[in-house]
Amino acid sequence: MKKSVLFAASVCMAVSALSLCTNAAAAEGKPRSERGQLVHQIVMKWGNHVQEAYRSDVNRWAREMGPVFANAPLESLRLAAEARHFGQMNSLLLGTPSAGSGTQKTAMLTSAGDKVLGDADKDLVFVPITPCRIIDTRIAGGQIAANSVRSFDVTAVSNYSFQGGDASNCGGAGAAGSFAAAAINFTVVTPSAAGYITAFPFGGTQPLAATVNYTAGDIRGNFAVVRLDQGASANELSVYTFAQTHLVADIVGYFINPGPLVFECSETTQTVLTVAAGATANATAPSCAAGYTQTSTNCQSSTWQMPFVYFSGGTCSAQNNSASSASLRASRTCCRARRT
Repeated sequence: MKKSVLFAASVCMAVSALSLCTNAAAAEGKPRSERGQLVHQIVMKWGNHVQEAYRSDVNRWAREMGPVFANAPLESLRLAAEARHFGQMNSLLLGTPSAGSGTQKTAMLTSAGDKVLGDADKDLVFVPITPCRIIDTRIAGGQIAANSVRSFDVTAVSNYSFQGGDASNCGGAGAAGSFAAAAINFTVVTPSAAGYITAFPFGGTQPLAATVNYTAGDIRGNFAVVRLDQGASANELSVYTFAQTHLVADIVGYFINPGPLVFECSETTQTVLTVAAGATANATAPSCAAGYTQTSTNCQSSTWQMPFVYFSGGTCSAQNNSASSASLRASRTCCRARRT
């Protein structure tokens, strides 16, 4: 019942500028227009999906979709209302010319929560490494006092021995720059009483969660992915402990911000055929290298009198209408997307 009321309110937000809201129309004693009915149907049908799949507020989505709903032709709205998939509904609305620019319409739809390729805080890349010790309070620092926090250095470290760890940069982890998160095995050693530790970003608010739960005298470990502070401070990781304890931490990988997405294209070598006067020929270009996708077929001839009758999939077909032999050349343009 609450969701129905919420979605109904969202419909009002989406079309209030056009006075298509059910309540507004009822107040004037007028039946809901066809556009209003179609908008109501779309929001009621997909509002729950927007909330659950994209974790976006349905009110905001409906409000930002208002101009798209307002300017879309009725036929497009009718098709969108009958769409079986959310992406199909989006495509039907985005593919329709409206008063707003294509860029504006795309932003309205992606603001519902779609992840943008390359988002530094979402589209992270995991780099696994051989497990390596970065903290051991038995060797350096001593036990962490009960009900206290101790902070540690994780990134930009050439040698972790100063905090009891390995005398190296742990397989490149220390040389990887200021990365966003680390995959770490935490182990508490002989705590003085039952309790827990919590690992969290340096300078951040300690969460109401336990990384490792332990009992007195225990040796207990647990794996956790911990977000790290990426500020200017030397420390990136903090650990709270309820009871006095030693702590050991082994890093097994880290998450880095993605580099810029680069689109690379190259042309294959040419297949060259000699075509006799009055003859036809098919020249097929070499295949794209592994990891590349063909984006075009390129055809060339040595005479204007050799028209192309077919060019697709790397094959060029032509007929030599000149009085002498001529050459037919075929190549492919191949592209790939990669991160720098």
